[in-house]
Amino acid sequence: MEKLLEIDNLSVQFHTPEGVARAVDGVGFDLHRGEILGLVGESGCGKTVTALSILRLISSPPGRIRADRILFEGRNLLDLDAEDLRQIRGQEISMIFQEPLTSLNPVLPIGRQVAEPLMVHRGVTKREAYEEAALWLDHVKIPAARERLNDYPHQLSGGMRQRVMIAMAVVCRPKLLIADEPTTALDVTIQSQILYLILKLKEELGMSVLLITHNLGVVAQMASRVAIMYAGEVVEEAGVMDIFDRPFHPYTQGLLKAMPRLGDRVGRRAGRLNGIAGTVPPLTKVMPGCKFADRCPHMFTLCKEKPPGLFALSDGQHARCWLKDYPERRKAHV
Repeated sequence: MEKLLEIDNLSVQFHTPEGVARAVDGVGFDLHRGEILGLVGESGCGKTVTALSILRLISSPPGRIRADRILFEGRNLLDLDAEDLRQIRGQEISMIFQEPLTSLNPVLPIGRQVAEPLMVHRGVTKREAYEEAALWLDHVKIPAARERLNDYPHQLSGGMRQRVMIAMAVVCRPKLLIADEPTTALDVTIQSQILYLILKLKEELGMSVLLITHNLGVVAQMASRVAIMYAGEVVEEAGVMDIFDRPFHPYTQGLLKAMPRLGDRVGRRAGRLNGIAGTVPPLTKVMPGCKFADRCPHMFTLCKEKPPGLFALSDGQHARCWLKDYPERRKAHV
């Protein structure tokens, strides 16, 4: 498949009173045309910072982006000036942010906010932009869309605000959609509707999607490939079925064990869900070895002394773990 996005050795640092926080540390992955890549990990692992770095939306200071390259259709986004970036943002690469209530402008009607990308990037008249905005609001299932063009974000429910965000993101028919936790704080029924809407639009527009989430169930439903992040690094990457059928990295295995299964009884009598022992190391802490070592049930001396590379396993699966070279160190029945 043709590569649409290539990220190579991306690092993002923030200067804080406690020291330099390495929010993203040597991340690299590819996204092909027409595919959905799930970027998965717990809160604070660097998923959102990675996404914002693609569009160079990290403020400097305090942040600093470094990478060998971030290629979009062969163009290195790190080399573009501010005007070129403005032409790409919203037109070729769009982003659905995590919390629509804080991402939408509270003092502008939703019709104006959906129409604005068309006026900026396509040069259409205000009247034409509002006409198309009404069509897109209807397309994303906003009830009585034309009558709601003059509504403000606070007048809409959480699910409706997320639909407005999606309409804003796709109104210029981008080639890449970055969806950052698009179903956060929505109830289960609305989550399913939003995910189905993104899938439908992806097929209609031929978009690629970078789906950021901590929910492996969403990944199983949506993605074709998955990259697992931990403490600013990609620790495993594979096809979605390989991640669920034969996860290699101990962190990936821990995440899967922590998932509730259909039919599980959770409560005092049934016991507790499995968790991963320990805590994520501070981003300001420089670790000579594997960042997961202190929490890993298979840890041995080398894990504390030298950071592992992202080793190739098979069939496109990669893992950042010394167990690739030392499989005998994997303990049984953990």
